[in-house]
Amino acid sequence: MSARAPDHFSLLGFEPRFGLDPQALDAAYQRVQTQVHPDRFAVASAAERRVAMQWATRANEAYRVLRDPVQRAACLCEMHGAPIEAESNTAMPAPFLMQQMDWREALDAAGSTAECEGLQRAVAGEQARLLADLERKIDVEQDFPGAAALVRQLMFTSKFSGELATVAQRGAA
Repeated sequence: MSARAPDHFSLLGFEPRFGLDPQALDAAYQRVQTQVHPDRFAVASAAERRVAMQWATRANEAYRVLRDPVQRAACLCEMHGAPIEAESNTAMPAPFLMQQMDWREALDAAGSTAECEGLQRAVAGEQARLLADLERKIDVEQDFPGAAALVRQLMFTSKFSGELATVAQRGAA
């Protein structure tokens, strides 16, 4: 184990790309954890145990980031000089904002579980489209500023999806 921390992708043995096989990611994480898990260093010196703990923590963080498509895309954008800036860059395309307003109105007007489920399907479809666009922007076009804009949209959509799920759960209860 070297002292320099590798990026999340190289730590788990992947090329930096958006499209990752989830099973391969799980297997890579297990391989790394097997090598660096602190239990393997139980009889080692305090310094070796500390380093093992640091590597295990890095592996956990890498796995957490890479298994989440939004975080993985954000990581790739930032690696390529296109920070997400979600807090300071809130500009969104007008059609996207109109869609968000329509969804908010539909959520406010939803009077049944079926209406919430229909809205959930629409949001899930938009999230799937954004993820496909992200993969194209990152892995094919190498358009990281464009991908960063899509990440911001996906973050907004994911937040709305979470709110929608909460409302739908309350309605089902």
